[in-house]
Amino acid sequence: MNAIAPLSATEAEFRRHVVRHISKQFDWDAFPSNRGYPDLARAQMRYIGAGGSPKVGEPGTLPPDHFTLSLIHKPVGNYAACHAHEIEESFLIIDGVLTVGWEQEGEVVEVRLGPKDMILNAKDIGHGFRNDGIEPVLMSISVDVGKPLPPRYLYHPKLGTDPALARSFGAAPGKTLALDPAGSHPLQPLMARHVIRHHEQPRIQDPAGFSRQVYVGPGGVENDTCRKELWEIPAGTGVQPFTRAVEDAFLVLEGRLTVGWEENGQSFQAELGPRDLLKTPAGKAHWFRNDSPAAATVWNVVGEAGAETVVFAKG
Repeated sequence: MNAIAPLSATEAEFRRHVVRHISKQFDWDAFPSNRGYPDLARAQMRYIGAGGSPKVGEPGTLPPDHFTLSLIHKPVGNYAACHAHEIEESFLIIDGVLTVGWEQEGEVVEVRLGPKDMILNAKDIGHGFRNDGIEPVLMSISVDVGKPLPPRYLYHPKLGTDPALARSFGAAPGKTLALDPAGSHPLQPLMARHVIRHHEQPRIQDPAGFSRQVYVGPGGVENDTCRKELWEIPAGTGVQPFTRAVEDAFLVLEGRLTVGWEENGQSFQAELGPRDLLKTPAGKAHWFRNDSPAAATVWNVVGEAGAETVVFAKG
């Protein structure tokens, strides 16, 4: 019988930082404040941190540093009550169409977001979301702090809010506006600056052979916490090992991507499929390569603000 060699400390750590979608389960009780309100039901799959849920330290969920990352499944017809956070929170739509509303003094501006569109919900702005479409919404939510405070609800049935008012995020009839960047309501230009349309966002062609679309950071929505980008990595494209002063995460949306860490001349790698994730801590040399026959689409979250500082070299 062949003995199985024990894993080195680095390889064991690498494997712990790979989160497989098939190893996770959606939690329909992630937000206890919604218990007893079927229209508020949504499911969360936590990858990094708890992301606003009180369920911290879940086995198989990576501890957060500068951001959290999770998936949210929202059934057709359901909504999330209007609430606010002390920090920014991004919604990246993966499947379906989501209506997001921002509220101010009983008036609400709404926008509809489709696949690969994103909104960065500004800190202390009341916001909610609703699935008015014909298919469930799947989205990635990232809160830009390791341990966010619980959400502060503004219009929720548990507060005695009329269900119709809660569904409209606090807007009485006639008080809902569609997003118009040229609109006179102060929320209009503010929300417009926080929405990224995938088909409108410029592509940056990196010399290493892949393209980047900046969603949060210089060239996208400006902020002072994290950077978020959508990468398209063609078949056969890869980069040499690089390091960052902070953590980053790769969430594969489409295709397949081989990722790895390198330390002391040893390399450890894994292939990620759709909705698999790798989080790499600060200071770890890591790389990626697309060994598949099709392009890979990857959501990249970096735990610092500002422009990209890594000069990628072809692998």
